[in-house]
Amino acid sequence: MTQQKRRAMPTRDELRVWRSFIETSEVLRTRLAGRLQSESSLSPGDYQVLLALSEADQHSLRSSSLAALVGWERSRLSHHLGRMEKRGLVRREACPDDVHGIDVLLTDSGAEAFRSSSVPHLRAIRELFIDALTPEQLAQVDDIAAALRHHLDLDPEHKPTA
Repeated sequence: MTQQKRRAMPTRDELRVWRSFIETSEVLRTRLAGRLQSESSLSPGDYQVLLALSEADQHSLRSSSLAALVGWERSRLSHHLGRMEKRGLVRREACPDDVHGIDVLLTDSGAEAFRSSSVPHLRAIRELFIDALTPEQLAQVDDIAAALRHHLDLDPEHKPTA
């Protein structure tokens, strides 16, 4: 039994790769978030919500659908939407066909904030991520992400937010 447990544990090299992946991913996320905040005054959470709403039919989603789409608990989303609503980026309305449902709508100000933040944010993604990799390495990252999504039973249509 001890021999089986030992085999089930990651090797030193596997742990080195894991730590490198996690630490590098965190630095990348932190730098992208800092650039987004300084260039647009949007947080990564704001951007995720605005992206989802900008892609939705009529720029509107049920609150529960939006929470699932961005991968947040409903309470976290509710608090975040409250802050966004105060800034005029989104509006919440009672759902006409469900007394308990809430629709989240992208406002004109929210759409403009999203549009004006997208070019600098996409430029930062290019500079910090894409430009660091060869086309072959980028294809390998895509393969690795697909393998992880499959292993974690994530919806194959799930598209991570930028």
